[in-house]
Amino acid sequence: MPRAASDVMQSIIFSAVLDGIAALKRGSGGLPNQLLRDVQTIHPNVTFADLPKELQDAIAESTRAAFTQLLKEGYAVGPRQQMQQSRPIDRVPERQRTSDRRGPPRGPRRGPPGEGGDKPRGPGGPSRPRKPPKGKPRLG
Repeated sequence: MPRAASDVMQSIIFSAVLDGIAALKRGSGGLPNQLLRDVQTIHPNVTFADLPKELQDAIAESTRAAFTQLLKEGYAVGPRQQMQQSRPIDRVPERQRTSDRRGPPRGPRRGPPGEGGDKPRGPGGPSRPRKPPKGKPRLG
């Protein structure tokens, strides 16, 4: 049974992280202070060239292993334009709709209040008298 793409990617990323940590440990030569310095150099703005050589090698190897694993699982890997052209059509074609499923309108259409002269209004007729405001009247 083929594995889901998310499961395959999770195992690839997990392996890559473990390989990276092992590479950092190897690069430090077993010295805890050197390992700590190497880890502290990693931040969101670090570039690939700024990483320790051992970690660069581990990332390159993990990338090759990831593509190999994806291919073994049956996933296609390649440039977008090439993959879109060569992908087999395995979707069910859409059906043509013979009629609108919503059906006909259910009643007369009412516009905003104040437009149209003889459209039926709610209780109270075309306009209802306003209630006088509560409180003291304003002078002015």
